[in-house]
Amino acid sequence: MRSYAAVDLGASSGRVMVGRVGPDTLELTEAHRFPNRPVRVPEGLRWDVLALYSGVLDGLRAAGSLAGGRLDSVGIDSWAVDYGLLDTRGALMGNPAHYRDTRTEGVAEKVWATVPAAELYAATGLQYAPFNTLYQMAADREAGRLAHAERLLLIPDLLTYWLTGEQGTELTNASTTQLVDPRTRTWAHGLAARLGIDLGLFAPLRQPGDPAGVLRPEVLAETGLTGPVPVTAVGSHDTASAVAAVPATGERFAYICTGTWSLAGLELDAPVLTEESRAANFTNELGLDGTVRYLRNIMGLWLLQECVREWGHPDLGILLQAAAEAPALRSVVDAQDAAFLAPGRMPERIAEACRASGQPVPGTPAEITRCVLDSLALAHRRAIEDAQRLADRPVDVVHVVGGGTRNALLCRLTADACGLPVVAGPTEAAALGNVLVQARAHGAVGDRADLRRLVAGTQPLARYEPRGDAGRWREAAARLAAR
Repeated sequence: MRSYAAVDLGASSGRVMVGRVGPDTLELTEAHRFPNRPVRVPEGLRWDVLALYSGVLDGLRAAGSLAGGRLDSVGIDSWAVDYGLLDTRGALMGNPAHYRDTRTEGVAEKVWATVPAAELYAATGLQYAPFNTLYQMAADREAGRLAHAERLLLIPDLLTYWLTGEQGTELTNASTTQLVDPRTRTWAHGLAARLGIDLGLFAPLRQPGDPAGVLRPEVLAETGLTGPVPVTAVGSHDTASAVAAVPATGERFAYICTGTWSLAGLELDAPVLTEESRAANFTNELGLDGTVRYLRNIMGLWLLQECVREWGHPDLGILLQAAAEAPALRSVVDAQDAAFLAPGRMPERIAEACRASGQPVPGTPAEITRCVLDSLALAHRRAIEDAQRLADRPVDVVHVVGGGTRNALLCRLTADACGLPVVAGPTEAAALGNVLVQARAHGAVGDRADLRRLVAGTQPLARYEPRGDAGRWREAAARLAAR
């Protein structure tokens, strides 16, 4: 079997996994895990990208130890939209801004004054989010930060550059910039010209599976790896990698990639660019093999993560058990509300939202946790229902992948809310998808269906059938919609 290192960077932690792939084998072992802690400095909220790179190097060293000093390939995926700026010497000009930084407040309205929101959606198919790369670039241009930049690299492309010395822009992640036409799968040159965005800042586009260079001699020396070690472009947006590892056995499925965010939607062959789709805030991001990830961003387990942080990190298992015994659907909030985007005071903000809507105010950690999970299940239900209607694509099953698969209560509530069976797993979907794209590029596995069959046949999965009173979920959904 061949060994592949998957560098998988999330918004709160990073990990390097070693995947071993054979005709009927797919094994994943964690080599190294490290925190990803943003830092608030006087100019705003920034990623500590040097600490991330250090964690990647430590992880590759550990991965090499697991693989006997030899890796067949390395691939990197991460969260989307954020980037680093390089000067004419190729040096990083400052720590990349965090998508939760406030510098994009009010920027979207300035962009829409030149290109109205409806035209922007028709050209790019991307949902509105205040932190989209386009708005970040507009804010940086207005502040003069782009004036001396020679290159803009999205986060996984920046780390790939440091590992290899080669620059590129991987397509699935580029599609989240709001500067790519999802029909042509290339840059939207006309749109960029109207907005004064210099697409020359971006390195040439790469497809998942394309070569992205080899580890520099200095990296080999630091990690102890035996070279040459190729780096392979994967679905470098972690959601693209996660969707590639959905263990679906047919086409009539929906997926929810769970973690800090919930990304809920369908895999399509073509984008949906209707005005109704824009009004529903669905996005058309590019996936593997010409596919489109048609999905809605939902605040996700960020809500619970922030509450747990405020409570001093109590035992999560005990908290979820108490939440399971709390009254169901007593109070629910809109899990997509931008009021929950910023960190801090999350339990108080959830209580305030319940109070403002005339619902009982949850007071204990168990009650607030139940409110959060019921609300996420309702958001999942609405997204799956809307996606089926807008894309005219019915589904028979919902696949939940990512960190949320560990939360059995959330998976069960999602099945109950959607009225569909939920198949939960794999947990490390992004890392598995990362490994599988590398393996396919190096001839170890076949087409996209083969990837999914391999995941379904080798990874532990749990199935949750819908149960309980569907009418209670309809009532709660109507109550939320009426606000």
